[in-house]
Amino acid sequence: MNTMKKTAIAAMMLGTGMMSTAASAADKIGIINVQGVFQSLPQAAAIQENIRAEFKDQIEEISRLEKDIKYYLEKQQRDAATMSEAEKTELQEKLVGLRDDYQSKTKPLQQNIQRRQMEERDKLLGLIQQAINNIAEEENYDLVINANAVAYMGDEGNDLSKQVIDKVSKAN
Repeated sequence: MNTMKKTAIAAMMLGTGMMSTAASAADKIGIINVQGVFQSLPQAAAIQENIRAEFKDQIEEISRLEKDIKYYLEKQQRDAATMSEAEKTELQEKLVGLRDDYQSKTKPLQQNIQRRQMEERDKLLGLIQQAINNIAEEENYDLVINANAVAYMGDEGNDLSKQVIDKVSKAN
């Protein structure tokens, strides 16, 4: 008899669990492709342009250094047979100086550009998150999931990406 009661209780608990799963399946779930939204926003392209403009002088300086290094390397190869030892040494020292200058300026510039990109990306992702929250509240979504985490989506009507793009694009 005890075994029968335990089995009945277990069956009721299993049934209750299935019912709660069925009830949670009725929740309104939205999907969003955050990466696709980010790349589709006009602000993303503007960020890249602003960063290029911000670091324009430093990028041009590094470009000039690259051209100078290339020129002196070609000169070294082209004129090596006719150069004196003193000229070869001077040219080699000049190349070493240019390479050192190039390396000392390139790494900090890359780090600064990357830092600025991250700052601007984080701002834009904040706007995206705010738009997602607003849409989810307005349309009574219980859950919004990133499309990268979804294996299958049957109803395209729950894809909020276009709405978020529209809302964030109008934010500026």
